[in-house]
Amino acid sequence: MSAVKLVIFDWDGTVMDSVGRIVSSMQAAALHTGIAVPSTAAVRHIIGLSLDPAFDMLFPSANSAQRQQLFEHYRDQYVQHDTTPTPLFADAEQVLQQLAERNVLLAVATGKARKGLDRMFAETGLARYFATSRCADEAQSKPHPDMLQQIIQQLGVAANEAIMVGDTSHDLKMAQAIAMPRIGVSHGAHDVAVLQQYAPLAIIDRLADLPAWVR
Repeated sequence: MSAVKLVIFDWDGTVMDSVGRIVSSMQAAALHTGIAVPSTAAVRHIIGLSLDPAFDMLFPSANSAQRQQLFEHYRDQYVQHDTTPTPLFADAEQVLQQLAERNVLLAVATGKARKGLDRMFAETGLARYFATSRCADEAQSKPHPDMLQQIIQQLGVAANEAIMVGDTSHDLKMAQAIAMPRIGVSHGAHDVAVLQQYAPLAIIDRLADLPAWVR
């Protein structure tokens, strides 16, 4: 691969340890809507997708009214009611700072909506590290590579000059689709065996291991 000019991060399960809250909030949303509650494994599988395709997979028989209720209940649970902690993963900010000090551009490609990512940026103070970001309501859902294509076009970087870092098959699959190098993280939603199917450069157990791969 060429010299790395850009590192693109997924958010949930990669930078922030939010998988537990996503799972419990989605299960509570189903319960409040009065439809079958999906398993933990099923919810972990859809993490990273936009909500519409996620609902297609988790609640295929839900009608339009139920889908609207699911959306509202999920949003309210995640933002207001669910108290499952969502800390940053260890060394997340230090890694971002190290890469920024090397003049590597940083970006986010996330299944969150813009409002949700902006809220996380405000809570964590990490927005200053990122040159740009793309969210679920600004691009086609992962694993379509639209988010990545928008980011590299905006920043003037070739796909082989960037690295996608993510914890799910959806992250690695979208990077693979445009021959962008990719690194999996083992501390998120999908198992290492799943991530290995998408030919990552590496699968790391700690974000602190990432800078060694960015040369």
